[in-house]
This record gives sequence, C-alpha cells and structure tokens, in this order.
Amino acid sequence: MDLYVYYKVREADAPSLAPRVRALQARVGVPAQLKRRPDVRDGLQTWMEIYPAVGDGFPARLDAAVREAGLEGLIEGERRAEIFTDLPTCA
Repeated sequence: MDLYVYYKVREADAPSLAPRVRALQARVGVPAQLKRRPDVRDGLQTWMEIYPAVGDGFPARLDAAVREAGLEGLIEGERRAEIFTDLPTCA
C-alpha cells in the first residue's frame, strides 16, 4: 500500500517545518517524498508526504513519530491520511 498524508501549513511556518518533516521521514526508515501545491490560499500552503510500498503497521508507526517530532504547532488543522493500493492485474 502507499500512504499519502496531506495538511495545511502557514506560509510563515514553512521554513521551520520543512527540515522537521524531512528529519521525521528519515527517522521512519522508508523512502519518502515531500511535496506541496504551487499555489498559496489565505496564507496557507498544502503539503503532502508520500510513503510508497509500506506495510500495514506503518501508519501507526508514522503517527507515533509525528507526535514525537512535535509538528502540531506548525500545521494548521489536522493531518489527513489516505491509503491507496495497486489495482490487480488482469489475467
């Protein structure tokens, strides 16, 4: 499964948050990406963390790492997670 996590970031907090998220991603030990939408609305950026090909226990492990990293004060609202799986191939 692939895990996609998105959230809003105040533009003023983006420079402080980016290195924390990258450190978090390095700590969880799986390949990860950090992206953002190119536009800014009402002073907020939308960021997305992507964790491809992770196991079933990974979302809980990531949540624990996020709590330890103390990202809450730099994120506007909540982190939303979506799980996607590959479509089966046709025979």
